[in-house]
Order: sequence, then C-alpha cells, then structure tokens
Amino acid sequence: MNDAIFSQIDFGPFKEFLDDDNVTDISYGNNGQIHLKTLDKGVYRVERPEINNAFLEKLAFQCSNVMGKTFNMAHPFLDAESAELRLNFIHDSIATNGISCVIRKTPAKIRLNKDKLLKEEYVTEDILDFLLTCVGGHCNIIVSGETGSGKTELVKYLASHTKENEKIITIEDTLELHLDKIFPHRDIVAMKTNNIASYSDVLVACMRQNPRWILLSEVRSAEAVTAVRNSISSGHNIISTIHSDSARNVPMRMYSLLESSQDIEQFLKSIHRYVQLAIHVKGYMSQKLGRFQREIVEVCEFYVDENNEAGYNIIYKKGLDNTVVLNNPTKYLREYLGSQGVVIKEDLFVNKSNDNSINSEMAIDSL
Repeated sequence: MNDAIFSQIDFGPFKEFLDDDNVTDISYGNNGQIHLKTLDKGVYRVERPEINNAFLEKLAFQCSNVMGKTFNMAHPFLDAESAELRLNFIHDSIATNGISCVIRKTPAKIRLNKDKLLKEEYVTEDILDFLLTCVGGHCNIIVSGETGSGKTELVKYLASHTKENEKIITIEDTLELHLDKIFPHRDIVAMKTNNIASYSDVLVACMRQNPRWILLSEVRSAEAVTAVRNSISSGHNIISTIHSDSARNVPMRMYSLLESSQDIEQFLKSIHRYVQLAIHVKGYMSQKLGRFQREIVEVCEFYVDENNEAGYNIIYKKGLDNTVVLNNPTKYLREYLGSQGVVIKEDLFVNKSNDNSINSEMAIDSL
C-alpha cells in the first residue's frame, strides 16, 4: 500500500491487510469484530485483539486531521478518501455497539486479464471475445450485479480495450476507476462530483471536452440515470454499473431510480434504443471450486424494432443448474456494429448451447 495522502497515518495492525492485494475491503465493528473481503474467499472474520475501539478512535482522529474534518458527537460521520483508499467511520454516539469503520481499497491497477478470467471460469472464451468486440464497436454497456460482485473491476477491464486514440472521461462520486493513473499516456480526464459540482454540472463540462467514452462509476440516483441517458442520446459511448438482479431488468431498474413521473414507455424505449448490452456479474462461494467465485451469468442485448417496440435478446445466460442459454445477436446489434466498422457473423453462437438449454429467449417487452 503506497498512498501519499495517508503516508503520515499509522495504520498499525491494519497494514498487513492493506499490503495484501487479495484483500479488497476491511470492516470493523461490534466492539472488535473484523471482517475481510478477499478475492478468493469472499467475506470471513479474523481475530486481531490489538485492533479495538481505542485504536479505531485514534485512527479516525488521524484521518480527520489529514482530511481537515471533524469527527465527534456533533459530526458523527467521517469519510476519508485518497488515491487508493476510502475510509468511512461512524462515531460511537451513533453506532451504539462501538465505533464502526469500513476501509475499501481502490488500487490503480486492473486485476483482471484474459488468462485469469478463463482460468477462474469467470466467463467463457467465446463470450469474452464477443464482449471485447462490442467494446471495439462502441457499444454502450451497463454492468449489473450486487455489491462486491466485481462490477467496477469488469468495467476497468472492458475500458482497457477501448482504442488508444479515443478520449475517455470518468465521472465518479468516489474515485475507484483510476484509468488516468493506469494509462498515463492516454487522453483520460478523471472528474469527481461533490456537493458543489453535481452529475449534471460535471456532465455539461464533460461534453465540452470532446470525449469518445464517458465512464460513470455507478448509476445509483435519478441524477446519474439522467446523466447516462443524456450521454448516450448525444452520441457519446458509455460504460457504467448499476445494482440490479439481472441484466434483462437493467432498463426497469434505471426507471425505478427516477424521481419524476416520466412516461415509462418513452423512458424504456430510449434505454432500449441507445444501450446495446447489459452484463450481469455474480459473486458467491462456490462449493465446486472451493473458493469465492465471480462470474458473468447473463449478457442481454436491447433494441427497438421496426414497429417501434422495445425488445431484448438473452445472448448468454447461465442458470443455477449450470445449464446455458446461448443465442446469436440480433440483426439490430449486427447492424449497429456494422455502422461502427465491426462485422460479426450471423451465426456467431449457433449450436453452442448445451442440450438442456432453452433454444431461444428473445422477447418483446410489454411496456
């Protein structure tokens, strides 16, 4: 762990976890309980008697000094952020069973590569090649999944396959992507929203910067939904993340985040028209593999047909019983990619589904 902003802070016994690349999150609470989230084991508890409430209070005091903030009964919440660490403290006047702290590591590196993805059964090779082809063809992509499923890491990996001469602007409320540091030679602008500059403000500035790609770290508010829709409808390409229970339900999930009474049919058609793909990732303890497993379980294509009806096509879906649905991309996606100079075969995945799979899962949404 090498973080200049926090270089004066004594992390003490936490340092062993901060220096371990396998650890992604550290959680402290309930008067001394420590839970780690790791890449290979998921979440589990460790015992460190020296990490206690007194130590956490000292650490919070150091962080508040570095950030120029106050942490006490009158100001019971503290967020401390640096280039590669994000800390959140809750004062014991609010957390009645002792001070609470979560540390998230956001290193400026891409943890995923093709060999790792295939070796760890994160995705099949044909689907991975298809997704990278779609990135090369400037598809708008939204990655869905639960907290800790690895959405941001997948976005970073996909973004690493954009063309070298294409300008990227990242818009985040908490810095996690770090593409400007990972690719210092590329034309990348990293923007951060705050209580002065909202998503809308930053997006207006972003448009004037002439980006090819706009990467929103997470769609979790009405303002972020509006930012996504405005970005894609103005001809820019986006890759972003959202909390959703499936790829197919991403448009409806986006609608649920809106705080206005906008016409649902009009909104969903706009998303189906401009977002080409949604990818759903899942993280869970695998009994088969004996470790924490992250994998792509669904890839869904969206389109609006000749009758102005919004539809979707499940290109890939892995069920709980490991059966696989595999469908060819529709003509709408092929035509979009063709307009970007990328040609894919009509029978890209023909006859690759296993015998127990559903032959087709294509539908027209009832709006």
